[in-house]
Amino acid sequence: MNTFSIAIHGGAGTLVKGMMTPELEAQYKTDLKAALDEGYLVLSKGGTAIEAVETAVKILEDSPLFNAGKGSVFTANETHEMDASIMDGKTLNAGAVSLISGIKNPVSLARDVMEKSEHVFLAGEGAMQFAKELHYKEEAASYFYDEFRHQQWLEIKDTDSFQLDHSTKKDSKFGTVGAVACDQDGNVAAATSTGGMTNKKWGRVGDSPMVGAGNYANNKTCAVSCTGSGEFFIRGVVAYDVACLMEHKEMSLQAASEEVINKRILEIKGDGGLIAVDAKGNIAMPFNTEGMYRACKTSEGREEIAIYK
Repeated sequence: MNTFSIAIHGGAGTLVKGMMTPELEAQYKTDLKAALDEGYLVLSKGGTAIEAVETAVKILEDSPLFNAGKGSVFTANETHEMDASIMDGKTLNAGAVSLISGIKNPVSLARDVMEKSEHVFLAGEGAMQFAKELHYKEEAASYFYDEFRHQQWLEIKDTDSFQLDHSTKKDSKFGTVGAVACDQDGNVAAATSTGGMTNKKWGRVGDSPMVGAGNYANNKTCAVSCTGSGEFFIRGVVAYDVACLMEHKEMSLQAASEEVINKRILEIKGDGGLIAVDAKGNIAMPFNTEGMYRACKTSEGREEIAIYK
């Protein structure tokens, strides 16, 4: 039997210490552990990597603490626009949605795009039409309302500034969520979901739903889910870059992940982190910011839940 493992993240960045009380830190770790344990349970019962990453990400989407699903940030129009993607390393099939609203679990809709349509990426009204045809329930705006998120938005509404979640200054926390897993058959998968940027305009889309930028999986190399300054992660094609270094330079998962996060993305002034797993169940979780909400668990007994370096 293959070593099986799972890793999850809930965003990276400057995690402002003053805003992080011991109670809040405990809440974050509790929700990370819940997602980790449920995803791991799927793998331990012989489930697929795809099932495991979807399960874990749904739990993170259901938590108001993370900028995805229920905890999504407000756009400039005081609405929510969510993005998600999922990819199967065995088949290279992928599904993604962008600019959707009212959907409780965007990652599930991304999986349905992968499995129930002939397409990879659906956006906006078309993605919502697809959801309706599959009888997705559209949640009321109140489901996504979070007082802390609303206050974040009120502070910068009617200005040209935007921010990436939990921060008192622009660009200081990237609140994507994601999961990567390797199952008992050695298949890998990745899933990523986000509510984007506070006060974003013009239908801005980040790296999270983009295959190869914020999310990627290939059994030959690895599965990757990113969290960071999306514009830079798109330009750096970060998720695929890790896989590419492994395939063409024969680097290890750890070496390739470190090279991308601590060198290549920094060279273009991008910051953030990623989680990655290879087909042997190895895990890497590098980040170049003060912290990254992260957790991992393997069938060999490694378990870790952490926030800071």
